[in-house]
Amino acid sequence: MKVYLLFLPLFLLITGCGYSPASHYAKNVVGESVSTEVVISMEDPQNTVIIKDAVDTAMIVKFRTALVSKSSSQTHLKFQISSVTFTPLRYDSNGYVITYRTRVAMNIERISVGDKGNYTVSGVYDFNIEPNAIISDQARFEAIRFASQKAIDAFIAQVASQGTKSLKE
Repeated sequence: MKVYLLFLPLFLLITGCGYSPASHYAKNVVGESVSTEVVISMEDPQNTVIIKDAVDTAMIVKFRTALVSKSSSQTHLKFQISSVTFTPLRYDSNGYVITYRTRVAMNIERISVGDKGNYTVSGVYDFNIEPNAIISDQARFEAIRFASQKAIDAFIAQVASQGTKSLKE
């Protein structure tokens, strides 16, 4: 009971000052229904599948919108991978790489009813490996997925910013 009393003032403060999550403002731009498309990279089709899963998950969880077909959506989002890079960050005392940074850069085209937008976003994710080891496929896929999710978070922030501007106008 005491815990509830401690959090009640915080809850009242947040709701009283008009706080709304970024997904609320982003919904002003993308609408209630979204379709997604990820352009398949001929150089690395496996990464495209990982990114497609991350995109669909983000649309449902972060935008809180319904994924529908392109013909019945209010907004269509087209994702294209610009680059996926792995850069050594840290070395051990013997000179072996022990930490890598994954960077996923992508271009996103938003086509809404009567409105369009182009976005360039990127996300990074750092991970450790054992000294004198190669990056396993599992570690590579997870790193790409996490970096993609961070890039999508950057996209959501840009769209939410547009949503707040459209409310002011």
